[in-house]
Amino acid sequence: MPVVTITMAKGRNYEQKKQVTEEIAETIVRVLGVPRERVTILIHELERENIAIGGVLVSEQQK
Repeated sequence: MPVVTITMAKGRNYEQKKQVTEEIAETIVRVLGVPRERVTILIHELERENIAIGGVLVSEQQK
């Protein structure tokens, strides 16, 4: 049973998460040859204040 974990900043909408999980599941099925119902995808969303890139919190970076 493949388990894929996606960790990302909060802010994506339902449709984006739906699309990315569908496409990841499709790729796992195609490449690994496992049944779709065996693919588990976990999405962990983090507040931007809990992510730093280059030592700068994402919440403080320009958008």
